[in-house]
Amino acid sequence: MVDGEKVQDAPPPPDRLLNEAQRATIALVLELLEVERASVSSVTDPERAWRVHVADSLTGLEIDDLRKALTIADIGSGAGFPGLVLAVALPEARVDLVESVGRKCEFIQRAIDAAGIPNTRVINARSEELAEGDGREVYAAVTARAVGRLSTLAELASPLLIEGGVLVAWKGKRDPDEEAQLAAAADSLSMHPEEIRHVGPFAGSEHRHLHVLRKSGPTPPKLPRRPGMAKKRPYG
Repeated sequence: MVDGEKVQDAPPPPDRLLNEAQRATIALVLELLEVERASVSSVTDPERAWRVHVADSLTGLEIDDLRKALTIADIGSGAGFPGLVLAVALPEARVDLVESVGRKCEFIQRAIDAAGIPNTRVINARSEELAEGDGREVYAAVTARAVGRLSTLAELASPLLIEGGVLVAWKGKRDPDEEAQLAAAADSLSMHPEEIRHVGPFAGSEHRHLHVLRKSGPTPPKLPRRPGMAKKRPYG
């Protein structure tokens, strides 16, 4: 542990986490991504996408609480990463991919249908809307990859998580100001930083860090705020 950061000395390759059938399923998703006409991702070449999207998504399984979770919400899912990869790697879990952009939801649904991924569904909504309805306090884990600042992600995750659940956020280089903002907001959101793990040797980015936050109490009654407020006026 260095300055609050956990570092793996010699991590094994992410593919060890998948069997042959699982790799074939994900390969089908990447084939669809390569020919997708709608703009859902800037990385579509299958070989590069395996490293940038798949290997990066699999780093999340280094976090015990995520690997053991039976209910997962992937917020701001984009083209379906990490949610689709986690669903394939964790067949016992239910993985909900939450995305507000319709064309991205359409691609995710086609990928689910074509690749045959039965334990996942796409939800075309903002995470705040999901938290106002049947998604409130039902998930053991929330994931977010390249979505927003840590304090924003903590606010969006808190009303979705059960007490004791975790948010795993994929981030790049560490940002002291962003981490300080999160620390200042933690009590207000019932979301407390627990671990920062460097997973660059696994991922498509050498600077990749996973931030793990745990929900430490009941959902604050003020959450969720109306859509967009967590980004426009973040706590902390």
